[in-house]
Amino acid sequence: MMDMQMMQNVIDAYGPSGREQTASDIIKSYVAPYCDEVYNDVLGNLIAVKHGTSGKKIMLSAHMDQIGLIVVDIDEKGFLYVAPVGGISTILSVAHEVAFQNGTRGVVSYENKTKKLTEISIMDLFIDIGVSTKEEAEAKVSVGDIAIFVSNFVEMGKKVAHRTMDDRISCAVLVEAMKTMKSEHDIYAVFTVQEELGTRGAGPAAYAIEPDLNISLDVCSVGDTPESVREHVKLGYGPTVKAKDASVIVPVSVREFIKKAAQKHAIPVQDEVLRFGGTDTGVVQRTRGGILSGCISIPCRYIHTPVETVDMDDVNAAVKLVIACCEEKVLP
Repeated sequence: MMDMQMMQNVIDAYGPSGREQTASDIIKSYVAPYCDEVYNDVLGNLIAVKHGTSGKKIMLSAHMDQIGLIVVDIDEKGFLYVAPVGGISTILSVAHEVAFQNGTRGVVSYENKTKKLTEISIMDLFIDIGVSTKEEAEAKVSVGDIAIFVSNFVEMGKKVAHRTMDDRISCAVLVEAMKTMKSEHDIYAVFTVQEELGTRGAGPAAYAIEPDLNISLDVCSVGDTPESVREHVKLGYGPTVKAKDASVIVPVSVREFIKKAAQKHAIPVQDEVLRFGGTDTGVVQRTRGGILSGCISIPCRYIHTPVETVDMDDVNAAVKLVIACCEEKVLP
């Protein structure tokens, strides 16, 4: 079962794309006791290794960055104008509290009140940090600083919501799996950077590791809410085995490998075709001369909002599935 305190600490850490070090340090503190070596590469990917004896390497990848708003200008009254870091919804940003790494808090509003909310763009947004002059603002925040949304950890029975389920929940899954995993293979748990800006971290990590198999972990959209886009995936029915997203078509051999491991251990899984968006899976698949790469996803409602929602049954099943795959003696 998932260590809930560890999970909350991991998902709550500050770590927008390109500024992942705080999140990395927290993840490292939890995973290091169960690994033979832990290090950060040049880009900032956190890599935790458990050595085996088979001579084969399995890479497990989950991205630790989150979306945010980066400061591009400060006006004479101290209002901060921003640009998106990752896929930000303009409408959902308005009237939300944000926080910077140094603890400075603010609220998001928009410039042109003659526009309807549905008509505004990211160019209309600003952050109010409660100051009256540019000089006061610059004492707290600089151009290039990144704000993240503030949200509570919301427990709703088996379902939980937080702003960084994409993809810190998968980071927590990897930490939990590494605790008890006993594999004959070398296991590289890679907590990647800058996925939200175009899957920038996973490729270099995979190039250096050169694994025989990569399994990425991410979240995926669902079709179980009122009037949702038609999707096969639902919360509470198990993690998914990806067939396709915008970045990858997963080889049949890898999908069958994951599904057979699930069947062997009676772990419920769902088939997934992600209509929109890509994952680290695709960039790893195209590294070097090609790497066998698949993806296990955790069903998630309201992706890229401050209330991303998952079901703990799916999360705990994902931990079991990762362990099951890594403990298979024969790889695809």
